[in-house]
Amino acid sequence: MGFTIGGIREIRSGSRRRARSSEISAVAEYTGLWGWDVAPGARAVRAGSGRTDCSCGAADCPSPGAHPLAFGEELPAGATWEKAGVAWAETPGAAILLPVGRTFDILDVPEAAGRHALARLERLGLPLGPVTLTPTGRAQFFVAPGAAAQLPDLLYRMGWDDAALDLRPLGTGDHLTAPPSDLGGRGPVRWLRPPTLDTADRPPQARLMVGILAYVCHRSAV
Repeated sequence: MGFTIGGIREIRSGSRRRARSSEISAVAEYTGLWGWDVAPGARAVRAGSGRTDCSCGAADCPSPGAHPLAFGEELPAGATWEKAGVAWAETPGAAILLPVGRTFDILDVPEAAGRHALARLERLGLPLGPVTLTPTGRAQFFVAPGAAAQLPDLLYRMGWDDAALDLRPLGTGDHLTAPPSDLGGRGPVRWLRPPTLDTADRPPQARLMVGILAYVCHRSAV
């Protein structure tokens, strides 16, 4: 994937001497250690009267601070620290976005349901990928690509197709705001379960966890 763990430490050490070091280091870690593509994203900008504008400059932006920058250079998996530095120098203050549908899809549930489901999945010893926690109270589970398209059929086969579940898939064409970036002016995204070398580029199949996620979401809504 381009870097060793030791190389990442060296990157982090050297980055302290440069502008936007934490963001560039995170980008280099995502591309070099975890094998993810990264795109520079817009930032939410506080305006007068409590209004939130978008750094993209569009007055009618439908997703302030939560979409890729049209003029930003997407970095492929394996991109070097130097390339990350160049990309972020051209888009100062950009958020870190991960394109969904390539190495992973996302199953998005309420935070409380996500925490309960994560505890159940860990007790059962099921394989797990990374999980993010958003400032809007959502837990986002990384699963194998294709999950977004498969979810309706999986829910049908498991008997959950008629239930009103707050379980949302993200797939091809979507982007995930990655830690430590701010999400739409609401605050930073954090790791609920950080990535590891074993699961970052090989997240579990959705069928292994959809049943538990659906059950916990249903119980949480009762």
